[in-house]
This record gives sequence, C-alpha cells and structure tokens, in this order.
Amino acid sequence: MTNIDTPRVSADRTEPTIEELEHEGDVAADFLEGLLDIADIDGDLDLDVRNGRAYVSVEAPEGGSVSLIADLDTVQALQELTRIAVQAKTGRFSRLILDVGGSRDTRQQQLAGLVDRAIQKIEEGASQASLPSMSSYERKLVHDVVAERGFVSESYGEGADRHTVIRRA
Repeated sequence: MTNIDTPRVSADRTEPTIEELEHEGDVAADFLEGLLDIADIDGDLDLDVRNGRAYVSVEAPEGGSVSLIADLDTVQALQELTRIAVQAKTGRFSRLILDVGGSRDTRQQQLAGLVDRAIQKIEEGASQASLPSMSSYERKLVHDVVAERGFVSESYGEGADRHTVIRRA
C-alpha cells in the first residue's frame, strides 16, 4: 500500500527548470523557518537560483542568533535535512545549497587555503598533492580555485572517500 501523501522520488535526473528550483527554494525556506522558530533563532532568509541549484541563505538580523548554527558541520547537517524535506515534498532529488551566516564564504576561503598549501608542496618538488575527501560541491569549488591558480585537478575515489588530486598543468 502506498501513502498518496508522500511523493515518490523520481529516478529522472534531468536538470530542473528555474521554476522547479524556485519551488525548491520556497519549500526549503518553509522548512527552515519552522526549524528556526522551534530553535528560537532569529534569521532572515534569502532565496536565489544559480548554476542549476537553489541557494538558501540564512542571515542574522541586527542582534540575531544565527551564529549558533553557522558552524560548518551544523550547516552541512542542516543542508542535508533541508534537502530531504524538499525531496519529500517535491518528489525530486535536491542539490540545494544552504548558507548560514556566511558559512559558505568561510568554507570557500578554507578550501582556497588547502589548495594553496597543496600547490606549495608541488612547487617544493612533489609531483602531486591530494586533498581530503569532501562533498561534490566543495570539490567543484576546489577545481575552480585550482584552475585559477594555473594547475589541474581530478577527483578520485567513490562516495564519502572521493577526493581531489592536484598536479601541474
């Protein structure tokens, strides 16, 4: 017996339309507003669609308490919960990106630092440098930084062990 209130998740991996991504953002915002209310955290939500993904940002209003949930591990967990909530509501796999209090910018700076340290090892004589495992979104950011620095990178491994290796161009 199938519960008609729970949409089935489609195996269809076609790129979502702008309207579908905007709907994902709306569903995510509703979920996050409820979560913030339960946790008694003040936050302003901003929705955007870019690069084939819905982006949801939670920013602190004057005197807000968003910093309580801006730790990168917490943001990653909230992002996964939000993706599951969106998927349950829409029936489609979600690749939405959540930012809380600038956590994505902070992580991007950390990744750039990792890349710079890896490049330093290569410039000191190593033939390549491996970075730790990370999400597909983070690996994409790394690939972009590596290319900006004039080096090349490739991802290796499967699942949670997937990581990036950097080499000279």
